[in-house]
Amino acid sequence: MSAGEKAKAKTEQAQGKAEETLGRAVGNDRMAAEGQARKSKGDARESKEKAKDAFKH
Repeated sequence: MSAGEKAKAKTEQAQGKAEETLGRAVGNDRMAAEGQARKSKGDARESKEKAKDAFKH
């Protein structure tokens, strides 16, 4: 996994988790859903990079 893509994935996951938590805390369902979507996008990016790494070796 390239360092840049790994960093992007971790950043998206952290931002998404924070946004989701904040949305739930203030009762904003839309913000919570957007945060969950961002976290999922980061998870998908991380999975993609891991798959690419698995086929390199």
